[in-house]
Amino acid sequence: MKGMVRTDKGSFYTYLTRGCKLCQQGAKMVLFITGICNRGCFYCPLSEERKKDDTYANERLVKDDEDVIDEAIRMDALGTGITGGEPLIRPELVLHYIRLLKERFGKEHHIHLYTSIAPKRELLKALSEAGLDEIRFHPPEQLWKELKGSDFERAIRDSIELGMEAGMELPSIEGVSHVGDVVIDTGCFLNLNELEFSDTNAIEMKERNFVLKDDMSNAVEGSEEFALELADKLPKIHFCSSRYKDAGQLRERLLRTARKTARELDEITEEGTIVYGSLEGADTDKMVGILHSFEVPEDLFEVKANTVELPWWIIEEIAEDLKEEGLNPSIIERYPFEDGLVVEVIPL
Repeated sequence: MKGMVRTDKGSFYTYLTRGCKLCQQGAKMVLFITGICNRGCFYCPLSEERKKDDTYANERLVKDDEDVIDEAIRMDALGTGITGGEPLIRPELVLHYIRLLKERFGKEHHIHLYTSIAPKRELLKALSEAGLDEIRFHPPEQLWKELKGSDFERAIRDSIELGMEAGMELPSIEGVSHVGDVVIDTGCFLNLNELEFSDTNAIEMKERNFVLKDDMSNAVEGSEEFALELADKLPKIHFCSSRYKDAGQLRERLLRTARKTARELDEITEEGTIVYGSLEGADTDKMVGILHSFEVPEDLFEVKANTVELPWWIIEEIAEDLKEEGLNPSIIERYPFEDGLVVEVIPL
């Protein structure tokens, strides 16, 4: 299609919202409002541990407003994506965080919201007045054939009239072409995501005869083709591949955070994770004394509650001596967020 841009990671688009452009840069904090949702979509990838009424900023469990602000500062976020679960189950919380982020970082801090409900104009007006820039609707699959004249079409039109950029974000599966008329009639955008297997949706996906497209990813065979069928018909379409989400958006967000927050003892990998050495097995005073005996500079280790962390190459070099002292040295790779996901632990 004329004007279509293809990326080297399998995505393509004729149009990108500002929210998508910032995601490409890894510049959006993910604000997960709640894991509660009543839709029960068969393709939902949300993990069981997230299906609770908790709020997360990136990987950090939010206990107060400062957690949200600090996480945005840690990654030098230029915007925030509000998601769930269904975030508008907690509308006052959504409004609170939009106002909080706009007040702290200014109106240029771009905020977009995903929702699977069609809010009434009163709530949409409140969201717009709070500062929401972009809204992405996720009507359930069973309504795709009946969108014309529906509450979702009305909500899209209301959102645009109220000054927000509006569109739909859906999985690229059979039947998604039915939303095309509403996309054209309203002038909204359509973001399609490549369907993926996850631990929580695998059984239902297999029951519906979905299969992996290859051995290298969790993407579903045929998902991309449904987006390609629509690409020639719609002026504002974006297909986001599984590979792009992992190798593009996530990697850039990790790198952005790591470059901002990495300690001198951390090594940043090409994927944006951080690698460092960890020492445990005794009280911290004893471990610090042992490191002093090996002439490890104090500015190259950090004392935690039950561990001491230091550069991986130092701990690797003296690992055998440390074990003779009864200590347990290891190398850790993890995401660079507060309490970030541990990717790998290598005992030495």
